[in-house]
Amino acid sequence: MTKYNALYAQSGGVTAVINSTACGLIETARKHTDKIGKVFAARNGIIGALTEDLIDTTLESDADIAALRHTPAGAFGSCRHKLGSMEKHRAQYERLMEVFSAHNIRYFFYNGGGDSQDTAYKVSKLGETMGYPITCIGIPKTIDNDLPFTDNSPGFGSVAKYVAVSIREAGLDVASMCLTSTKVFIMEVMGRHAGWIAAASGLAAEREGDAPHIILFPEIAFDPEAFLKKVQESVKKFGHCAIVVSEGVRNQDGSFISESGLVDAFGHKQLGGVAPVIAKLIKNNLGYKYHWALADYLQRSARHIASKTDVEQAYALGKAAVELALAGKTAVMPIIVREPGETYRWSIGEAQLEKVANVEVSMPRHYITKDGFGITDACRKYLSPLIGGEDYPPYRNGLPCYVTLKNVAVAKKLEKSFEV
Repeated sequence: MTKYNALYAQSGGVTAVINSTACGLIETARKHTDKIGKVFAARNGIIGALTEDLIDTTLESDADIAALRHTPAGAFGSCRHKLGSMEKHRAQYERLMEVFSAHNIRYFFYNGGGDSQDTAYKVSKLGETMGYPITCIGIPKTIDNDLPFTDNSPGFGSVAKYVAVSIREAGLDVASMCLTSTKVFIMEVMGRHAGWIAAASGLAAEREGDAPHIILFPEIAFDPEAFLKKVQESVKKFGHCAIVVSEGVRNQDGSFISESGLVDAFGHKQLGGVAPVIAKLIKNNLGYKYHWALADYLQRSARHIASKTDVEQAYALGKAAVELALAGKTAVMPIIVREPGETYRWSIGEAQLEKVANVEVSMPRHYITKDGFGITDACRKYLSPLIGGEDYPPYRNGLPCYVTLKNVAVAKKLEKSFEV
């Protein structure tokens, strides 16, 4: 039987568990050496595939690959680069065929969010449109939790846990000092169009008075008057107010509160920080002393407090990707399926890449309280299992131990270079 090589790549913003998916994929492929030759990784995502900058993962020890399961960030490098249409950017697709052919690659696994699944789907069309036989599997990953079909997106559960823990701890800090010091604390979290991360902070509020007292969602147009009233009520009742705000909160006209005027590599508008805008609004109208914090990369890189559920699901999806490919499936994405019943149970299913690409799932309105400032019991029931369990990395000298792979480059076989 002819053995073909596989290419794995990471894309978009990295997470605390994307390497767990890589671990699941590589360890599973190593159990099927009768069908899969080498597993290469593209350095810096699809850019590595286009520039023939490949990594030979077979040179990594079993122990180092296993250590990926507890290592955050992207072990092989990631990128934000979206392939254009095949009609207008044919040279990119021809280049991919050249690289795949030169290195005997017939399996392609792309690990990322909505834009990445669009890229995976386009690559899957190589076989039909350009005559190159490629089995292409997209693997879900996004802290935004906005992919369709899958119950949740790997990376989200760990961010959700970090955010809920952080606002609980910061809330206690503010409560202890509010008589003579800070009365308002604002924590800004990621979430451009969907408020899932902000919503997760609401898990920390188990009793009246617990932080957060206010959550601001992208799905709810910002009403300054109602917001200031809510802040004032909280300070009067509890002595302080802890707020979580999603970076994608919008004005009544639909514009981002924190829009900077710039765009990223995917064409998305760059956001410039909403927490200081909200803080200034409170200071100017209510006069309260405040502090604000930007969770930023800390929330997505916090492997030391990752959700065990998230780690296990991320690994399982990497494993499933290989199994789907070997079963002859292509242009599909393995997904997490929530099983019915009161106890949280999940299994692996699949969805068509064509239906996944470029689709964003926002929070349903019934997950947000009527006043727009909190989460409902239905939302809490959905979110709670996703932050369940601890999966601590090993520690040495008081610090977590993470692996850095050798990432040895594969010798290039093509004479022509390619500019991205």
